[in-house]
Amino acid sequence: MAKSKTSTKSKPAAVEAPRFVCIHGHFYQPPRENPWLETVEVQDSAAPYHDWNDRITAECYAPNGASRITNKQNEIIRIMNNYARMSFNFGPTLLSWLQQKAPRAYRMIVDADKVSAQHYSGHGSAVAQVYNHIIMPLASRRDALTQIRWGIADFESRFGRKPEGMWLAETAVNRNVLDLMAQEGIKFTILAPVQCARVRRLEPPAGTTSKPNLDPVAAAAAPAEEPWTQTPSANVNPTHPYLVKLDEGRSIAVFFYDGPGSRAIAFEGLLNSGENFGSRLLGGFHPASPGDPEIAQLSHVATDGESYGHHHKHGEMALSYAMHWIEEGAQAKLTNYGEFLEKFPPKWEAEVAEDTSWSCAHGVERWRSNCGCNGGKAGWNQEWRAPLRESLDYLRDATAPLAEKLSQSLFKDLWVAREAYIHVVLDRSPASIIRFFADHAIRHLTEDERVSALELMELERHTQLMYTSCGWFFDEISGIETVQIIAYAGRVLQLAAKLFGPPGVALEAEFLTRLARAKSNVPEMGDGAEVYRRYVKSMKIGLEQVGAHYAISSIFRAYPEHGELFCFDVHRESQEVFNSGRGRVALGRALLYSRITEESEELCFAVLHLGDQNLSAAVKAYNSNNPAEVEAFATFSTDISTAIRRANLPEVIRLIDRFFGETAYSLTSLFADEQHRILSTILNQTVSEMEHSLRKIYEDHASLMHFLTESGMTAPPALATAARFAINASLRQAIESETFDNAEIEALISRAEADQIPLDTQLLSYTTGQRMKRAMIRLEAAASGDPQAADALAAAIVVAEATHKMPFEVNIWQAQNIWNDLLRRSDTNYWTDEWKEGFKKLGETMNIKVDQLVIEEGVSTF
Repeated sequence: MAKSKTSTKSKPAAVEAPRFVCIHGHFYQPPRENPWLETVEVQDSAAPYHDWNDRITAECYAPNGASRITNKQNEIIRIMNNYARMSFNFGPTLLSWLQQKAPRAYRMIVDADKVSAQHYSGHGSAVAQVYNHIIMPLASRRDALTQIRWGIADFESRFGRKPEGMWLAETAVNRNVLDLMAQEGIKFTILAPVQCARVRRLEPPAGTTSKPNLDPVAAAAAPAEEPWTQTPSANVNPTHPYLVKLDEGRSIAVFFYDGPGSRAIAFEGLLNSGENFGSRLLGGFHPASPGDPEIAQLSHVATDGESYGHHHKHGEMALSYAMHWIEEGAQAKLTNYGEFLEKFPPKWEAEVAEDTSWSCAHGVERWRSNCGCNGGKAGWNQEWRAPLRESLDYLRDATAPLAEKLSQSLFKDLWVAREAYIHVVLDRSPASIIRFFADHAIRHLTEDERVSALELMELERHTQLMYTSCGWFFDEISGIETVQIIAYAGRVLQLAAKLFGPPGVALEAEFLTRLARAKSNVPEMGDGAEVYRRYVKSMKIGLEQVGAHYAISSIFRAYPEHGELFCFDVHRESQEVFNSGRGRVALGRALLYSRITEESEELCFAVLHLGDQNLSAAVKAYNSNNPAEVEAFATFSTDISTAIRRANLPEVIRLIDRFFGETAYSLTSLFADEQHRILSTILNQTVSEMEHSLRKIYEDHASLMHFLTESGMTAPPALATAARFAINASLRQAIESETFDNAEIEALISRAEADQIPLDTQLLSYTTGQRMKRAMIRLEAAASGDPQAADALAAAIVVAEATHKMPFEVNIWQAQNIWNDLLRRSDTNYWTDEWKEGFKKLGETMNIKVDQLVIEEGVSTF
């Protein structure tokens, strides 16, 4: 190209500023564990999954660890671990659940941090979080420190390194909170743009003076700092980090995320297209400042991680595609906050807006007042928020001096011990507890003192859990999230009554008086005190209630001699079962031991089951070292045996009442999971009879039903109900059957379509996905040389082919992962050519483009 005639020399080429993209996901669920059992019980609202943690893991946490990129034919061509490319934090309480209940998903998360460090100059993408998601500006200084230190300790134990950044619950912040984080070595946090109060340059741009408008005399006297600029959120430049200067020379970096971009992900459907998502991220850069043409820019967004798959179906795939699309292009590079901060330290200073958050327009009022932020239930108010917080503050502050007094005979320093107790929470092995006492006990403790010391630590742990932010977030004090934190308070009260005597017992009455000021929006609920009495009182248990559960469930299942029951160990010392017609009696003795507090108790029990739900049980303390008690129980057992042989059930009842005093327990005494399981067992026969009857009704009148449909007439409700139940039940059973009959399934689906019978698509989709997984597990077991491996492969192909013919979407994600695991195995020398062809066909049937599949480093599959 010819030069311009007016040009005497060429202009220097503009240097384009380096551009980076970071996507942060805040992955978190409120703790759902029963405070007495340390487990999440069944939640019917999450069906067909066991509970909401289970469901969201299947929809979000696990898929993001092995996310798919597909071609236009919807065939899988790439599998990515999203966590290895993005920035993320997981709530410690959620990670604890994942480690126990979804270990492979947990492994994906932990592995991703290591892989991300290889991508991002040694900086892992995992970010720590304050421990159990409390609103930090509303916490006492002592509690805030515990939250930070527990969060750091939890992070180090899982990821094997110190965290660089820390996520604040609801990004709730003030200067004091930042200072505490900086004291503990945290380098950065992530906040919303509305939380920036003002900014200024740390140093003037190159080639300029800091005060160009001042005369020389004034300039010499002027401070070196640039003037502050007030920053409404619309004017905050999120493309670079800011330094917040704190006390005693400390500081911390803050990244203010792109607000509009983050809202588009969460609420505006941006995840409907991975390419649109990627384009929006590339559109997050600002025009270069004339004074800083080469300054690096970071386009970054932050949302709830559940957006990627749970809130937005297939959102994890949009995330994968967007990150891959950006990496394949040359317009920007992916990074994480730690890498960007090291390469491009802050050139601007900021001050945060005090006591603000990302989810309350009124600061942090959502967690202490009726500010107007709620779920939108018309006519409801949240006046209950303030008295709920005041009640919990009372309980925390009233137990603190009692705990300090008791601790003087147990611990060198109560609060130092509390900080260290997180290591016991993370590892409850005997060796871990021994180390804890060696470091913090004032002397060698007796067994009873060890129990008291551990109970005291548990009291302190639950004073933290009861402040979990979710309890204030929604509309109503009787909602499940609020009941959960009141339950944690209930555990504090129970432990206080046991540990502190009369002063501890008195706490409950005052607590309920205060809680009664928290008025419910549900008239029949009344207030917070009634919520406590209705939902929390019945949750409180001791070892006797655990023993009753064990005794009742032992009628329906065989326990090992040494077994676990939630957070308890159970050693069965003896058990006898006597039968008389439909009636059964179980007698036994067992030693129960809490793995949390080391409390133990020996119990004896008797259970009388007269069939169906007619069951009663009695439990009481027992001392096997007392000859009189041993003799009394032996005589009782003999008398019961005699009465059963004579079929004298009234005498059995009299003997049990005489020995135990009362039979206080029934099926309703079982904990939720076991109650569901046993009731299902009891109902199986009844349900089977009902299914048979309804199927017969439908089959006897199927031709009439078909005629009505063809005639455009509506079937009578009774016949329509029978048809719907019969078809769905038959289809479910055909799918679950070990002998998978594709023809029968197709016939049932055709009949449903012809007679306009609605299918239970959610349940059938889940059932089909689980059936495909079972077929793959069988194949995985057979693939190591089992003679029936060919049969298992053929059967898996049959089920995979059937999933394409279902009139609903089937999630075969786990089955695809098992196929991928088999593909990557090293012990495949014995695979024949015929097997390989069949295995390839299976992959293709499951929508895997086998010849083009790329599996990225860090993918750890099921």
